[in-house]
Amino acid sequence: MAVIRCNKCGYIREVKDDYVGRLVKCPDCKNSITVYNTVTFIKALLKKYTLQAQELQKLRKDTTTAQPKKKKAKNSSINNININCTDVFTKETSYIPIVNWFKKRNIKTEIHPEAVDTTGFFDEIALLIGNNFKILEFVIKQIKYIQNKGYSNVKIVLSNKSQKEIQEITSFCQTLYDYSFVAKYFYHKKDKIIRLTLQTAPRIRGFFNGGWMEWFALMKLLKLFKIEKITPAIARNLEITFPNGDIHELDIFFLTEDNIPMYIECKSGEFRQDISKYLSL
Repeated sequence: MAVIRCNKCGYIREVKDDYVGRLVKCPDCKNSITVYNTVTFIKALLKKYTLQAQELQKLRKDTTTAQPKKKKAKNSSINNININCTDVFTKETSYIPIVNWFKKRNIKTEIHPEAVDTTGFFDEIALLIGNNFKILEFVIKQIKYIQNKGYSNVKIVLSNKSQKEIQEITSFCQTLYDYSFVAKYFYHKKDKIIRLTLQTAPRIRGFFNGGWMEWFALMKLLKLFKIEKITPAIARNLEITFPNGDIHELDIFFLTEDNIPMYIECKSGEFRQDISKYLSL
């Protein structure tokens, strides 16, 4: 496998060996980065680590006056977390404030920790879709339409698209295949037609049915929180049960550091008929 790492934002992930030596854009900050062979990358890291360790050892020897130990600062922000690859928000200590907030109001909760686990590729694909939605919207709609019909083969015609749009769409579909979001991908360059074979896994189907927007909203929120250096208690796909037995699912719910509740409902389709329901909720 090969690896890409952004020196600007710290984004890192493995890709296929075919990408070694290529110059690509960071999915998070769009900074230009080079794809390296994994072994070469690790060797460079070890060399850097060894030099730093030697320098640190030398500094310790040169220190003649003992310095008082500094009190370890409490990590009250997500500043040190790679939001694109972390399971920190799946820990009980992270979401327990949400459970307690609802408990005080006699509302039962069911948490789905895996829904905020960004160690997979759902967040990366969601950001690709959301950040390039004008170009990729018709691709997502076609995939959703075909899978809801119960079929698995998708045909995407690009004859009416510009060269730039074709490049972005084919790159996106290749990424879908690389990350196993589709089982097969083929681009017939002469006819400008893409053919995809869809996966049948429920999580993949749910992702294309609108789940991608929840991931997109979640990642935009986490990026904002990181900029503001705050760590909220956050949950996605939170199920709540009211005292009268009514059950609702909240797409994204979080508590600010001042314990103020915020709720985001994500709709990739028609939403007007649901406005009154969500206002009531």
